[in-house]
Amino acid sequence: MNYDLIVIGSGPGGYVAAIRASQLGKKVAVVEKAEIGGVCLNWGCIPTKALLKSAQVFNYTKHASDYGISISGEVKPDFDAVIKRSRGVADGMSKGVQFLFKKNKIELINGFGSIRPGKKVEVTKADGTKETYEAAHIILATGARSRELPNMKIDGKKVVGYRDAMVLPKQPASMVVVGSGAIGSEFAYFYNSMGTKVTLVEYMPNILPLEDEEVSKQLERSFKKAGMTVMTGSTVENVDTSGDLCKVTISTKKGTEVVEAEVVLSAVGVATNLEGLGLEETGVAFEKGKVLVDEYYRTNVEGIYAIGDIVHGPALAHTASHEGITCVEAICGLNPEPVDYGNIPSCTYTSPEVASVGMTEKQALEAGYEIKVGKFPFSASGKASAAGNKDGFVKVIFDAKYGEWLGCHMIGDNVTEMIAEAVAARKLETTGHEIIKTIHPHPTMSEAIMEATAAAYGEVIHL
Repeated sequence: MNYDLIVIGSGPGGYVAAIRASQLGKKVAVVEKAEIGGVCLNWGCIPTKALLKSAQVFNYTKHASDYGISISGEVKPDFDAVIKRSRGVADGMSKGVQFLFKKNKIELINGFGSIRPGKKVEVTKADGTKETYEAAHIILATGARSRELPNMKIDGKKVVGYRDAMVLPKQPASMVVVGSGAIGSEFAYFYNSMGTKVTLVEYMPNILPLEDEEVSKQLERSFKKAGMTVMTGSTVENVDTSGDLCKVTISTKKGTEVVEAEVVLSAVGVATNLEGLGLEETGVAFEKGKVLVDEYYRTNVEGIYAIGDIVHGPALAHTASHEGITCVEAICGLNPEPVDYGNIPSCTYTSPEVASVGMTEKQALEAGYEIKVGKFPFSASGKASAAGNKDGFVKVIFDAKYGEWLGCHMIGDNVTEMIAEAVAARKLETTGHEIIKTIHPHPTMSEAIMEATAAAYGEVIHL
């Protein structure tokens, strides 16, 4: 059975690449060993947002009186129902991708796919039988999984990864979350909101260490205000799971501390899924867990490509999708523009939310720019005041010489819905003065982008 393209992996990189190839007239098959939609739809982006929405609704009920609403009786979260809703949302999205496969005449091949010399894909079925397929082009889009540390072995019960954390059989009374990137921070927020006593441990000086320092410090203040314990500049030395509770030995700036918790969540990054893919047999080059590719995701072996978490770049769903489209359009001779890795937005769906694109203030200074920086706090926003949550701000960074928009950093309610303005403006090489003169609707949270930009140029009105 011959195809124009076989994609191994049906995550947001793989399924998007397959659909785009079908739109361009290619005969396409996708090999998937688990659920259609990959980690993002089934165990990552989508179901975690469902959990976070439940936490947000519960938080609203706890503060209903702030909005003039009286709720009689105790309001309690139903943990099983929250988990069930999350799984239902994920299942619905996965079925949506199945529909798209049928609509675009993409064949789904169930099993574990690996590449073989001569542009062949060997698929091992669930019953152990094997079938071989051929294609002119093969895209590897196998994604990643939770990274496991030697001193914190994941057992799925007391020490868990993100997949386990989404379907725990009961809500733990206490939890230590190790790692405060997007995954760790989101789960810390969710469980803390639901009533679990949460301790968040981060090796770096600030939580969300890749974000602008002011944003990280604001989120830490918000977490602490919500009752969470946050330990930065700290390292987990050991986890003793022999007793009823886990004993987590943590090295801090003040010395060694032991924290007890029912569950430890390891959120210390991801490891790429390269094992058994046939890279060595086919001679595909890889280094430090990443497949080496060019700007159009071609490997060193003709006809074999790689996208998503298994190549260098941010391990984000929207990055993988754009890589998949770029890869396929290059295969089809459309001469697409390479992905601009300096203009990829990052979002964390805690409360308050965090969103950013481009350089932090520190990075801009280190790069030698003379900069103009503007900040607008949501405490001065009419919409934020009316909504009842004034935590956070918008921070913008411009090149003082040419007005180039170097970076935008936000923390506050719904900022993940706002960041695309900055991404689009940067793509269009919009200057700060053009943003100031762009009329933003009132009252909205997005006004803060215009106001922050005006602050950078000494023209802010509402501060």
